[in-house]
Amino acid sequence: MTEVDDNARHQKKMAKRKEIQDREVASKTEARGLLAVHTGAGKGKSTAAFGLALRMLGRGRKVVVVQFIKGAWDTGERHALGRFGDQVAWHALGEGFTWETQDRERDIAACERAWDVANAALNSEDVGLVILDELNIALRYDYLALDRVLADIAQRPPNQHVWVTGRNAKPGMIEAADMVTEMMPVKHHFKAGIRAQEGIEF
Repeated sequence: MTEVDDNARHQKKMAKRKEIQDREVASKTEARGLLAVHTGAGKGKSTAAFGLALRMLGRGRKVVVVQFIKGAWDTGERHALGRFGDQVAWHALGEGFTWETQDRERDIAACERAWDVANAALNSEDVGLVILDELNIALRYDYLALDRVLADIAQRPPNQHVWVTGRNAKPGMIEAADMVTEMMPVKHHFKAGIRAQEGIEF
């Protein structure tokens, strides 16, 4: 078998693959707003959502971020997205991790306030993307009712996209979503004693 034969076989294989791929792409004709979920125990759920925010902003569409748990952290992504001015609305409405607040009623009240802000964004025709950061955690602890959340998301404008992040997504959220990605940890520097660092974790 010569190098020429190898190249010819590869070209034939790739041509067939392209034909299959082109046919599959051509069969996808629907365009509408998506509900997506980033969940799992691995790092990168919120980070991936903020990457999508950049993509949406690059297309000239408005983005709203509502944070349910993390609170008013001084994060790099907030500084970066803040440079887009009124194209981005950022609402850090949590009061910190649940093990820090240790106050269920206070956590519920904070989530209720956050959901009011989120629902306003979900009713805004000019918003292209709503990121509901750590909403899955609020739902896991029953700070908000899943049925109510899904009903409000379902009534959004038809071309608006919603991205939900946080560990332990409830089965009902997964069922309702158009796309679900589970981040799985393989190795993490924190386990080796490396602390959270500016520009990496926040």
